[in-house]
Amino acid sequence: MAENTEAPLGMRYEVSDGAMLLHRSGTGGPPVVFLAGGGMSGLYYWNVHNLVAEFTTSVIYDRLGTGWSDVVDLPRSGTQVTDDLHELLRAAALPGPYVLVGHSLGGLYARLYAKRFPGDVAGAVLLDPTHEDIVDYLTEEKAQRLRDSYTDDPFPPEQLDPMRAAYRTTFGRALAAWPAEIREPLLDQGFSREGYRQSLREPMNLPRLFGEVRDAGPDPDMPLIFVSAMGIDTFAEELVPPEAHASLAESNQTKHRLYTDLAAALPRARVRRLDDAGHSGIVWLRPDAVVQAIRDTLSH
Repeated sequence: MAENTEAPLGMRYEVSDGAMLLHRSGTGGPPVVFLAGGGMSGLYYWNVHNLVAEFTTSVIYDRLGTGWSDVVDLPRSGTQVTDDLHELLRAAALPGPYVLVGHSLGGLYARLYAKRFPGDVAGAVLLDPTHEDIVDYLTEEKAQRLRDSYTDDPFPPEQLDPMRAAYRTTFGRALAAWPAEIREPLLDQGFSREGYRQSLREPMNLPRLFGEVRDAGPDPDMPLIFVSAMGIDTFAEELVPPEAHASLAESNQTKHRLYTDLAAALPRARVRRLDDAGHSGIVWLRPDAVVQAIRDTLSH
């Protein structure tokens, strides 16, 4: 274990494939562990992490290849990602069982972790999670477009710099109220040229991840809340042209139908619908709803 002098918060812990950054706050249990969206650092969940730390132990961390954890080749398999987390929590002396809070791609990893280590998991909150069954809810054209979108290097350099500049501005606006000592290193790391390219690489094996999650068997019987974001990220409206709003609304309805069907098939699952938050900004715009879902899972 060694202090990380670059990250604004956290310690680095050694696991088999490198050193990983983890930051904990609060006391008590079960500990709540946040699994970030694809390519994102755990510090993007700093605001809800602090709120959760008021009533239990709260943990944010960076997967290998992201944030302030060691650089590795991305994408990694779901088995590698969940093994990394399993090792990290033990290296940091954080005993389970845990409530896993997985956002987007982190929701897929959270479910795979629960399938592989069911005794370690007391419940889960899935924030607009990626799910392997989404392809069954799409038209064949849209399903094929989804499959085709995952390539080894999706953006050439001439597209990468304008994109990362636009996203840095957008995310900076979303986090404007955060302390500069948190916000600025987070933006500097996440939107450096290599940091941003790494963030794009992480989900590039999504079809294979879907197969891993299916092969891992059924979801364990545990308290589970799907939080379904039905809005458009208002802080990022310039990145979503008006002509795309109808398509996004349709995608949100499709996703919500999937979550509703999934919850109906699981004995202790529920769905919470948020009409005033979009996929990316759910934890920044509705931290109250996220924290309430965590509280309800802890008390279930």
